[in-house]
Amino acid sequence: MATLVNDLIEAGIHFGQHRSNWNPKMGSYIYGVRNKIHIIDIRETIKGLLLAKRYVQQVVADGKDVCFVGTKRQAKGSIQKYADDVSMPYVIERWLGGTLTNFRTIRERLKRLEELEALVESGEIETYSKKMTSQLLREKRKIHRNLSGIRNMHKLPGVLVAVDSRREANALHEARSLGIPTICLIDTDGDPDLVDIPIPGNDDSMRSIEVIVREIAEAVKQGKSGLTQKNEGKDAQADDSQPAAPKRRSLRSKYRAQDTAGEETKSDAAPPAAAPAPTPDVVAKPVSAPSEATTPSTT
Repeated sequence: MATLVNDLIEAGIHFGQHRSNWNPKMGSYIYGVRNKIHIIDIRETIKGLLLAKRYVQQVVADGKDVCFVGTKRQAKGSIQKYADDVSMPYVIERWLGGTLTNFRTIRERLKRLEELEALVESGEIETYSKKMTSQLLREKRKIHRNLSGIRNMHKLPGVLVAVDSRREANALHEARSLGIPTICLIDTDGDPDLVDIPIPGNDDSMRSIEVIVREIAEAVKQGKSGLTQKNEGKDAQADDSQPAAPKRRSLRSKYRAQDTAGEETKSDAAPPAAAPAPTPDVVAKPVSAPSEATTPSTT
């Protein structure tokens, strides 16, 4: 914990915006003013970061994805680096309207990208005219630039992690309309009401952004580890239960075989069990059937 606090302070995450450029809703996260600059309460930053890490770990452990969004210049490098490291989708170029709310159309555009890449790899694109080839390559570059980070996102994410609530307002609104939880590094000029888990901090510093994204990526790794252990536990339970089923079936068949054999034995043994007919020299006592023994005599 001490190391994390030192990293955040050294990164300057506690430096907010000019006091004339602030959102009153961020008042509870501001510690004070220094040189006309708002100072963010580092305790609130730690509280928001720990809450975000715990929630991200839980979401990933449930098998859901985390989508990182940061289209500002200071955030692009860190988000691409750590999102690729944990194999999670990300957006670092322009956020296309409907990326979440019109996800089916976005998937169609990604299929188009795969078609164009197949044309280039197979060399079939050389059969087109120069003008058509230029148009297809331009379309391919545009789709790749805007959607390459989410090409492996085949379903809606479980949580959206953004940098700068003002810059990524469209993404946050789309996530909220779909009920997707949001986490955001938010400066003193942002609106915390747009975010489910705000992390108050400097969103203009490359170092502070990198520390926050790095910690959330670490939570993703821990969540994946928990998911792996959960799946291994399910596999172990399945392996343990697999031998039990044939055992139960064999017992059932064994009992059925015993019952069948018993019935056959009784039916086969019934004729020999009959008493032999009495001879004239021997007087046999009458033997009553069990049902007749309990019946009172009428004589």
